[in-house]
Amino acid sequence: MKKSSKLRFFSAIVAASFFMASGVSAAEDCPRGDLDKRFCDRDGDLIADAPTDSSKWLDPDTLVFAYTPVEDPAVYKAAWKDFLDHLAKVTDKKVIFFPVQSNAAQIEAMRSGRLHIAGFNTGSNPLAVNCAGYSPFTMMANKVGKFGYEMEIITYPGSGIDKVEDIKGKTLAFTSPTSNSGFKAPSAILKSEFNMIKDRDFKATFSGKHDNSILGVVNKDYPAASIANSVKNRMLGRSVIKDDQLKVIYKSQTFPTTSYGYVNTLKPELAAKVKEAFKTFAWDKPDGTMTSLHKEFKKKSDQFIPITYKEFWTVIRQIDAANKVSYACK
Repeated sequence: MKKSSKLRFFSAIVAASFFMASGVSAAEDCPRGDLDKRFCDRDGDLIADAPTDSSKWLDPDTLVFAYTPVEDPAVYKAAWKDFLDHLAKVTDKKVIFFPVQSNAAQIEAMRSGRLHIAGFNTGSNPLAVNCAGYSPFTMMANKVGKFGYEMEIITYPGSGIDKVEDIKGKTLAFTSPTSNSGFKAPSAILKSEFNMIKDRDFKATFSGKHDNSILGVVNKDYPAASIANSVKNRMLGRSVIKDDQLKVIYKSQTFPTTSYGYVNTLKPELAAKVKEAFKTFAWDKPDGTMTSLHKEFKKKSDQFIPITYKEFWTVIRQIDAANKVSYACK
């Protein structure tokens, strides 16, 4: 029997014994798995249920939206304008863009009830789900439904680094501890495929964001960095960097990209309207021109597709397990 199966079996035995002894089972009434003690997961989808007490539902006059801080938030305030206008019409609410500066700040804002709708980066999803009550339900994809990005380890021409092993004894720039491509995935891959561990085989530094890491390599501040190639491609598309300024020495499997969702305490009728807004958003305007969102994400995105955290984030949870990441809320 697998370890996870043994744990579920043991939990079931304990719950059943308690029920027989008292006639009431807290485990049966509010199963939660890895979720924070504030939440319940009665349907087993790994995300927090909406509160059964309607007095705990949020129905604000102004909805607050934040996009994952993979780059300077100022870049994305303009990019999201047309979508947020659409969201305001569908929900009949005022909607504002909240420029968060870090993954931790974004998670804490949702946990405290100040952030209602968000796009969380790949690596932050598990912590946002388990600690903040985040309920992801959609993701960007191209016209045929293809989605995702790859983690790349990059360097600059002339750095003396031609393969991953050449990073030994040098510095590798990560973005933040909660980032999948900026820390979690490369840490697991370097250890499993190359027997390389930070602080033992190479020095690690944290740039804070993917654009910081990319520009740091371009400007030769960092000899190498692990980044999401989706961010790199958008920077190339905006001519912020040039292709010949970078060299890719490793490319990973495809990972799910940023998910979009809402806090579990949002009033169910309002949450349904948020879902409707993502589903009905027209990426091009009636005259055929691109919306501000389509212009920014045109390389790989033409629609929002439905997703489930339980299915789409399996590989990310496996990477977290390999890195011994805890979802315990501080």
